[in-house]
Amino acid sequence: MLAPKRLLTALALTLIGSTAAQAADEVVVYSSRIDELIKPVFDVYTQKTGVQVKFITDKEAPLMQRIKAEGENVTADLLLTVDAGNLWQAEQMGILQPFTSKVIDANIPLQYRASSHAWTGLSLRARTIAYSTDRVKPGELTTYEALADKQWEGRLCLRTAKKVYNQSLTATMIEVHGAEKTEKILKGWVNNLSTDVFSDDIAVLEAINAGQCDVGIVNTYYYGRLHKQKPDLPVKLFWPNQGDRGVHVNLSGIGLTKHAPHPEAAKALVEWMTTPEAQKIFADVNQEFPANPAVQPSAEVASWGKFVADTLPVEIAGKRQAEAIRMMDRAGWN
Repeated sequence: MLAPKRLLTALALTLIGSTAAQAADEVVVYSSRIDELIKPVFDVYTQKTGVQVKFITDKEAPLMQRIKAEGENVTADLLLTVDAGNLWQAEQMGILQPFTSKVIDANIPLQYRASSHAWTGLSLRARTIAYSTDRVKPGELTTYEALADKQWEGRLCLRTAKKVYNQSLTATMIEVHGAEKTEKILKGWVNNLSTDVFSDDIAVLEAINAGQCDVGIVNTYYYGRLHKQKPDLPVKLFWPNQGDRGVHVNLSGIGLTKHAPHPEAAKALVEWMTTPEAQKIFADVNQEFPANPAVQPSAEVASWGKFVADTLPVEIAGKRQAEAIRMMDRAGWN
């Protein structure tokens, strides 16, 4: 029989082991994606593994500030958000920790992952040109840059420059063209606006449909949402820059928090989310492109046609984000 002191020690160790095992059966995700876009993925993972995935949804900025404020007492294991610009910001804030994974490296192309291994892409969206099928012929369209030409004066709609999606597009243009040429293009876009900028991409698409403008720049999944509601929408997508750098592509992605309470369980979830099974669910629910090239997009997304995507590493969008914001302000893009 164990002596009382030794018995208490054994009981304490048993309780610690039990708590650790329980902790490993749970992963907490802070997510800027709305519930219905991520819950189906997490539900399947729980069914397969028994690991509960708890998630809190909010805008990306409050979530990142919350992780920073919680410090070593952070609740979140993972940060799930949209756009490489946001993921870059989280990395710069010091709230993510890098980890390497042969599974992720095999499933997700290099340009859709952080070079520091602090985050990885999960699904892709193209930010491309939308046009009125009543007033524009596809042959009139060529590149993003050409939307600054005189022929589009009074015919262009844009979303606000305050949205990270446009900041990232601008950042990649700076990387490709340099500051002087990119600023000239932005000023051309602003000059060609038919109306004030809009708060979101759906409003841009609705404006094209209503005849307020003839062309705009939007993320593909917004088009997918609206087209699903209005199958006869006289608006289509055009893939620009097919003769040079390709279509601007960004992503939704995920990173491990610096003080994650359940790091190994969180890593396992991220790895699974890059597999074909999860990628198919993740992409289909929000009409996005899978980040894993082995997975085909949904029939709806595939119907938009194939395109050559820009191979520029998406983290460039974060590295040049501050420069892009200042330039957009100078160009009068508000």
